[in-house]
Amino acid sequence: MQERTFRSSSPAEPPTHNRYVVQCLVHASKVLASFKSTGETLRLRDVVELTGLNKGMCFRLLYTLHHCGFVEKTHRNRYRLVSGIQPNRRFRIGYAGHGQDSSFPREVLAGLLRAAEDAHVEVVAVDNRYDPKVALRNADRLVREQVQLVIEFQADEAVAAAIAAKYLGANLPIIAIDIPHPGATYFGANNYEAGLIGGRHLGRWAKKNWNGEVDEVLLVELTRAGSLPRARIRGILAGLKETLRLSDQCLVSQIDGDGQFGITLERVRKHLRSSTGKRILVGAANDPSALGAVRAFEECGRGADCAVVGQNAEPEARAELRQPRTRLIGSVAYFPEKYGEGLIHLALDILARKPTPPAVFIKHQFVTPENVDHLYPNDTLMGVAHAIS
Repeated sequence: MQERTFRSSSPAEPPTHNRYVVQCLVHASKVLASFKSTGETLRLRDVVELTGLNKGMCFRLLYTLHHCGFVEKTHRNRYRLVSGIQPNRRFRIGYAGHGQDSSFPREVLAGLLRAAEDAHVEVVAVDNRYDPKVALRNADRLVREQVQLVIEFQADEAVAAAIAAKYLGANLPIIAIDIPHPGATYFGANNYEAGLIGGRHLGRWAKKNWNGEVDEVLLVELTRAGSLPRARIRGILAGLKETLRLSDQCLVSQIDGDGQFGITLERVRKHLRSSTGKRILVGAANDPSALGAVRAFEECGRGADCAVVGQNAEPEARAELRQPRTRLIGSVAYFPEKYGEGLIHLALDILARKPTPPAVFIKHQFVTPENVDHLYPNDTLMGVAHAIS
C-alpha cells in the first residue's frame, strides 16, 4: 500500500535556513502570531515567552510594529493587535496515523484535517498501517519533511521510545494519541475510567437479566498497546466487582484479540471449545474485538450465553447496537470525530510555547441500544454500514 500525504490549503511557515527568507519578517510574524485575537493584550515579557526570542529583539519588533500601525500600546505597557489585523498562522504539523482499516483512525484524520484547514495549518499525514516498522520509517520521513510538531497515533508500545527519540533528536514536540510515548504530551482516552464505565454497565446488566449469576468473565485484551490501554481491562474488571458480587466459582479468563475483528473471532472460537459457561460476560479493549467476540458466540450457537461491552462506539458497533436481540449491550464512546479540534488547539498552544498539561483526556459516554439514535442521530443519513458480519 502506498503511503499518502494529505495537506491543507495553506502554505507552511518557510524554513528559517532558506536563503530567500527575510529573517526579520519571520521574527515579526512570530510576534504577531503570539496574539490569539485582536482583543488580547500582552506584556513584553509575555511576547518573549511565547516567541522564544530575546527581550531586546522583542522590544524592537513591538516598537516597529507599533510604529507601522500593526499593534497598539495600551495602559500599563501592554500591547494588542490593531483591529482587523489578525496573523495567519502557517505552521506545518506532521501526523502519523494509526492505519485506515477501521473507522476510528479514519474519523480522527478527517477531523484533524477539518480543524487544520480552519486554523490555516498545513498537515503532512502518513499512514503507519498498524505496523511498527512502517511507523519507524514514517518518523524519519516526517523529520525530513521539516514539520514543526508531530502528532503520533500508533499502537505498539515496544517502538514508542524509538519513535519518540527520532522526533526529540530533531527538537520536535510530540503529541501522542491514546498510546503514551516518552516526552510526548498525551491526548485521548482516560483508559481506566473508560473501563470502569463499561464494567459497571456490564455488571448492572447481569444483575437485571441474570439475577447476578455469572459463570465466567472473558476479557479481550490488546496486549501490544502496552500498559495504559491495558488499564481499560483493569477498569472493566473493577467496575464489574463494584456492581456485582462474583462467586468464587466464577472463572476470569483473558485472551489477546490484538484489537482486530478476525483475530478475536478465531481466538474466542477456540476458547469456547473448552468453556462450558452458560452466562459469560465479555469486556473487550475495543469494538472490533467486541464484535469479533459476538460473532464467535453466535457462530457456535451460544449467542444467548454472552453479554458483551466494547470500547470506542465506532460506527460498526453502533450499527450492531441497532440490531434486534444483539448481545453487544453497549460501548464506551470516545468521539474520535471530535479529536481534531482538540489536537489542533493543543498543537498551536505548544507551538506558541504556552503552558500545556502533560495529558489531555477526552470525555467518555456509554452508548446503548436505547440511546444510540439520540447520541448519533445522523448515522442513517451518513450511510453508516451494517455491523461486521
